[in-house]
Amino acid sequence: MIRETRPDVVIANQVEAAPAVRAALLESRVDALVAGYCHYLPFSFTGGQQLLLDPSMDDGGLGRSVLLAFAAGLAACGRVLVHSATAASWTSAAAARMNVDLADKLHIVPAPRDERLVRDPEDAAVPDGTLTGLYNHRLYAHYGTSEFTTLARRLVDEAQVRLTVMDLLGQRSPERIRLDPSPERYRLDLAGTPGVTIASDDGDRVRYREILAGAHFGIAPFRAGCPWSMSVIDSQSMGLPVIAPRTGWLAEHVDEDLLFETPDEALAIVARLATDSEFYRVQAKRAHSTTADLRPGQVAARYLEALR
Repeated sequence: MIRETRPDVVIANQVEAAPAVRAALLESRVDALVAGYCHYLPFSFTGGQQLLLDPSMDDGGLGRSVLLAFAAGLAACGRVLVHSATAASWTSAAAARMNVDLADKLHIVPAPRDERLVRDPEDAAVPDGTLTGLYNHRLYAHYGTSEFTTLARRLVDEAQVRLTVMDLLGQRSPERIRLDPSPERYRLDLAGTPGVTIASDDGDRVRYREILAGAHFGIAPFRAGCPWSMSVIDSQSMGLPVIAPRTGWLAEHVDEDLLFETPDEALAIVARLATDSEFYRVQAKRAHSTTADLRPGQVAARYLEALR
């Protein structure tokens, strides 16, 4: 394929594949740029700059091997693309620890918003004292789902919030469940919680938009190593304020007034959204504005510029 097309650029969307791509280019005598897009990071950093392996890629102690393969991919790339400033900082720090020089290769190119999920924040329904919240993240334990379920119970009990939790994984195979049964366990727990509704859009974007439009606010994942969340962007582009733990990319992206460190702080924010209509309107506009530079055309231009 390389010999037939003789590409100028090859994108390795799985960074670990970059060394093999480079080898194939070398074998084919094609001098093409190899760019790697870091859709995920197999690590995160604490505030004290301690490197933590991502638990989703550390089954059976494989995390270290995944990290080394990731570093090898970075070294093989002529360009490295990441979603956010947080992801860029973490990637640079990890590369430096393994003597991989990223120099001027690293570029921030976030994913584009879905234009089908864009709404004027003026059209968002201002709460009348009660709120409907949306949690739209995978229910794996490593997403901090235990922390979310604890908060969910307090939201429905103490703040009279109605919660919709999206079932993103559906019926998984027995093999997948054996690897990690936590999504099924949390889904069952949440389904039995009064005030919580488990919903699915079955992959229908129209239905997904309807679910978003029926909510007043979104809840970010509690995943410590979160370098980006498309579900957060979906909510914000619809003019929904998103409350978030003060961690990772969320602390970089979400408005300061919507960040929390404890469940009590989260409940106080939700109470303000429910009762202070002006605060809600301001936050809806701010949420929407955070996605303004994620229009597909603008992101495409940034992507192409990064490959120059």
